[in-house]
Amino acid sequence: MEEKLKIVTDILGSYRRVGNEHLYHCPYCGHHKKKMSVNFVLNAFKCWVCDTRGKNIFRMVRKFGNYEQRQKYLELQGRLDLTEFDDLFKEINEEEVQQTVELPKEFISLCNKRLPATSQRPLAYLKSRGITKREIQLWKIGYCNEGRYSGRIIIPSFNNNGDCNYFIARSFVGHKRKYLNPPCGRNIIFNELMIDWAEPITIVEGVFDAIVAGENSIPILGSTLRTESKLFQALAINDAQVYMALDADAKKKCNYMIQSMLKYDMEIFKVDTSLIEDVGSITTEHFKKLKDAAELVDSDFFFFKKLLNAI
Repeated sequence: MEEKLKIVTDILGSYRRVGNEHLYHCPYCGHHKKKMSVNFVLNAFKCWVCDTRGKNIFRMVRKFGNYEQRQKYLELQGRLDLTEFDDLFKEINEEEVQQTVELPKEFISLCNKRLPATSQRPLAYLKSRGITKREIQLWKIGYCNEGRYSGRIIIPSFNNNGDCNYFIARSFVGHKRKYLNPPCGRNIIFNELMIDWAEPITIVEGVFDAIVAGENSIPILGSTLRTESKLFQALAINDAQVYMALDADAKKKCNYMIQSMLKYDMEIFKVDTSLIEDVGSITTEHFKKLKDAAELVDSDFFFFKKLLNAI
């Protein structure tokens, strides 16, 4: 503990000790009094002014410390070597051409005040899924009445520049193939334009799940979340607090993703979805209750359970 205390003190400056609490000036809000409480026994920190908190002190070391301090703290934790972290993101700042797509030319926005008669059926479908006018406007939802995507709800995704980089096309007329998505890559952060990385991020499987989960929710579009994906990199780079809310039948996928995130010291809460069909089938209020009850994933216990399951 003494070595960890020295590293944190080198980063944050002098402290005042009260029991197991070490009180520093908060590096997040810069309050003039020492209101950042660091508890090395519990491996937790909290600012009593701005309420910034975490269940892993390394999150603060990684954000405000230098390379040597971060590396040393990781060694003391017996965790991942920092060079592996650096290798993962060595290309993150390289300029790249961002993927963009055109919405179907037949696209009709449901955000308009005046809507054609053909809008009644897609609106009824959205209503049956509990999607309100507010959510239609927030997610810029529309539909197509003709063309390749006829009879489909269209939910677009926008990158940080405000350009459309993907869209979901979900049937509302009973097509045998429910989804008919654009012929382009899915290695994107869906609706990145809407994401506040400083706030907790909820990870779900599909877009309709994300609508139920509320703002700051990101769908993985049915795929898994690999370390080389843009979303995984963004979560780690932004040191995001993550709520995992995958459907109950995706347990193996969820555990794989959690294992990958824990290696990079992300703070993860797991939402219990075992008693619901899928996130998209419940109300926003119901999901909020599940999210409020989410449990922090203890990394040591998680890896211990994985070891037991492998025996």
